Amino acid sequence: MRTITTVSELRLALAEARNPESRIGLVPTMGYLHDGHMALVQASRRQCSTNVVSIFVNPTQFGPKEDLSIYPRDFPRDEELCRAAGVDILFAPQAEEVYPPQFGTFVEPGALARPLCGSFRPGHFRGVATVVSKLFNMVQPDVAFFGQKDFQQCAVVRRLAADLNFPIEIVTVPTVRDPDGLAMSSRNRYLSAAERARALSLSRGLFQAEADFLAGERDPVRLLLRARRPIENVDELQYLEIVDTQTLEPVSNRVSRPAAICVAAYVGSTRLIDNVVLNPDSYAG
Repeated sequence: MRTITTVSELRLALAEARNPESRIGLVPTMGYLHDGHMALVQASRRQCSTNVVSIFVNPTQFGPKEDLSIYPRDFPRDEELCRAAGVDILFAPQAEEVYPPQFGTFVEPGALARPLCGSFRPGHFRGVATVVSKLFNMVQPDVAFFGQKDFQQCAVVRRLAADLNFPIEIVTVPTVRDPDGLAMSSRNRYLSAAERARALSLSRGLFQAEADFLAGERDPVRLLLRARRPIENVDELQYLEIVDTQTLEPVSNRVSRPAAICVAAYVGSTRLIDNVVLNPDSYAG
């Protein structure tokens, strides 16, 4: 594995790897890697001949009162995990490499960035869209891999790739969970033992609604009521919604096409998100 910190060196390394049969995969991360990230790496290794993982804590997607300064970091551990997982190139630029002095061009996403997390984190998806666009230009991958836990981010990135004509396949990898159901996240390390126990209410609520959906329930109001009961255990519920998977618009009538039930909540001072996809074609009812 090669650890690279500059765009010029990255492009040189990838030029050596490209050929008519090559397929380059990109796994963009902010580091402090866990098994969810490793699932993205393994998906990339299955589909691609050269695998790139980027580690960059992107300052432009954090709000002024968010956790940029304390976001968990452990680069030596991340580097070893990538090496053991068979990553070919680890791209770990400094902020000045990604946003040089007098940087002033941003990518403004559209309607998919406005609901859900977009309404609570103004500017967040602008930062995401900008850094993803820059990584796409730096790496020029054939395929990029993202986790379903960040459901809205996946939708924004798919739209970005289509709108800006990036010739890149966007692959969404299912959420990886701890054995008790908690969705893996680098921010889980902020949780105390008692908070982590309460954080399980998010997945429990989603799973209960999913079980009702599996049994044939299609009324979004009833599904949300079912999910809300355990989730009331959190400190602040920002949103709990069932949205269309393509438009992210709320589903107000019968769930008759693929939808996602999405939640964001604070447990203590830690903001957590989660979701499950409800596909009428997969279930009876």
